[in-house]
Amino acid sequence: MKLIPDSKDTARDRAQTSKGLKEFAFTMVDFEKVRALIYRRAGIALAESKHEMVYSRLARRLRATGMDSFATYLARLEQGQNAAEWEAFTNALTTNLTSFYRESHHFPILAEHLAAMPAPLTIWCSASSTGEEPYSIAMTACEVFNTLTPPVSIIATDIDTNVLLTAQQGVYQTEQLKNVSDARIKRFFLKGKGVQEGFVRVRPELGKLISFRQLNLLDERWSLAGQFDVIFCRNVMIYFDKPTQAKILARFVPLMKPQARLFAGHSENFLYVSNAYRLRGKTVYQLASAQGTPDKPA
Repeated sequence: MKLIPDSKDTARDRAQTSKGLKEFAFTMVDFEKVRALIYRRAGIALAESKHEMVYSRLARRLRATGMDSFATYLARLEQGQNAAEWEAFTNALTTNLTSFYRESHHFPILAEHLAAMPAPLTIWCSASSTGEEPYSIAMTACEVFNTLTPPVSIIATDIDTNVLLTAQQGVYQTEQLKNVSDARIKRFFLKGKGVQEGFVRVRPELGKLISFRQLNLLDERWSLAGQFDVIFCRNVMIYFDKPTQAKILARFVPLMKPQARLFAGHSENFLYVSNAYRLRGKTVYQLASAQGTPDKPA
């Protein structure tokens, strides 16, 4: 699900843009400062083509804070005295595009790996967004062990606190389950009735498998303990430049058990960034130091 600006704000911005006007002045100096701040804060390398997107999303923050210019707003941010606004700034510029069983070829691979590894198993979903990915992981684990209480624990993190709240609630519109079979919906979801009709909630047993936490991959320290059997880091690295990608991949290494798997997004190739990994399937990696013969990419 992609987070977009409020419809009223979007309509207002589009109307002003069509007239060649904007509610707030937004210079190239302002835009470059935004690019520098979000890179320093979250490692996101905003393309030059994102000028209008940045204006649309941050104009809402100016209205919310009562400020009359981007220059004033950004100057306040740089003073570093308002942690809540830094969080709002980061959330506004974070795009969350996800769905249940996205890149579906990964889940049979995950199931096979979980079945082969000794329990208990630990999984880190490093960009949980609104929760569809970690819940898909949890459903896969339940199917592998044929129980709603498998010996699996999942840590699901994201930099965006807003999407984490949605993920923790576990409530979705039924149309968001288009990639979920009827059998899975019946087993893992509760359908809403009355005023809640058209919505579903994940079963509480599924939620108990997952711990949602805020985490910035650029933080000097990650609040993670132990090693993982699986790390999901899908469609995240595309927002980082190669030095940032290399740094994060290097930090994954000590967090992975010898036979652990690292799942990447369909457009990401970690072999061009790090020699610490080798392929074990289509955008699935293991440590290069691990014993065994790597699989051929699917």
